[in-house]
Amino acid sequence: MNFALSDEQQAMVAAVERMCAGFGNDYWRDRDAEGTFPHDFHRAVADAGWLGIAMPEEYGGAGLGITEAALLARTISASGAGFAGASSIHMNIFGLNPVVVFGSEEQKRRFLPPLIAGRDKACFAVTEPDSGLDTTRLKTVAQRDGEVYVLNGRKIWISTAQVANKMLILARTTPIEQAAKPAQGLSLFYTELDRARVEVREIAKMGRAAVDSNLLFIDNLRVPAADRIGEEGLGFQYILHGLNPERILIAAEAVGLGRAALAQAVKYANERVVFGRPIGQNQGVQHPLALAWMQLEAADLMVMKAASLYDAGLACGAEANAAKYLAAEAAHDACQTAILTLGGMGYAREYNVERYLRESYIARIAPVSPQMIMNYIAERVLGLPKSY
Repeated sequence: MNFALSDEQQAMVAAVERMCAGFGNDYWRDRDAEGTFPHDFHRAVADAGWLGIAMPEEYGGAGLGITEAALLARTISASGAGFAGASSIHMNIFGLNPVVVFGSEEQKRRFLPPLIAGRDKACFAVTEPDSGLDTTRLKTVAQRDGEVYVLNGRKIWISTAQVANKMLILARTTPIEQAAKPAQGLSLFYTELDRARVEVREIAKMGRAAVDSNLLFIDNLRVPAADRIGEEGLGFQYILHGLNPERILIAAEAVGLGRAALAQAVKYANERVVFGRPIGQNQGVQHPLALAWMQLEAADLMVMKAASLYDAGLACGAEANAAKYLAAEAAHDACQTAILTLGGMGYAREYNVERYLRESYIARIAPVSPQMIMNYIAERVLGLPKSY
């Protein structure tokens, strides 16, 4: 088993680190305070060719795997950008996987190059206020009217909708009572976000203010049938192809965030002198930091295992879920440890760790709760009875 990065992967990480060096903690602290999207960072990532890192080369992508995508996400987050930086490009990496896998050749050539080049920004509109994780019960409907579908409904926690011009949206085309199974009768569309028909209402939230989260109110949105991805009624099956990559990338971003917090804490512990010695000389400070490092490294190994399995075309559901759980917990613990290491200054915005802690809750909550991950492992790995 070889855990070392290849020469190409090391070069890629180094290139991403150089790019991120132009967007330091001051930049991300300002974006967080102002609640403004990092458009110039997004453009820099696009210009460097990383937006399409896991997209096919024939459409302008880099043609690399989820392993490289995870390295990209981890490196961006670890630079101090955290989830704000990673979330600004997150959708590009995994979101259009259903288009890559199930879209027609015409759709791929129409949709992928503008996204990879950064001319389009997309949001992922699946979650609804009344269905949560029970996606099969969503209530947004799409009714066929000749060569268009008319969509009506609501979506919630939709990231980047304030700046997006495109959206990947799941809607019910067959009433659930008429479908053979609840998972059937849902269709997937990638289409224009027409603000005349879609009200985008931002949600004020705890962290990651630079990347918006929103409620969408969809009122008679007319979507061309040509924007439907794959067959009608199979949309739920299509979005499943993006779930494991999403978990892997969230986990990688969490590891990066934890590393950013740990680096800040170690720096402070070496520099802060109390009673004539640096506080990092005290085991009461050393041990929590050492534990944080071990937890992050262990989580990172699971991230890389899950990514390598995915890229090899092997089953990785358990590993992807485990990586997301372990990385989220490790990141949160590292961020909390960083604040306590800095003491009063950890509570001050100028040292950034309070921002990291606020963002660390994202990985613990989204895209699936830790409790549901444990349910998955109990049922699918351990063979225990389904509990819900």
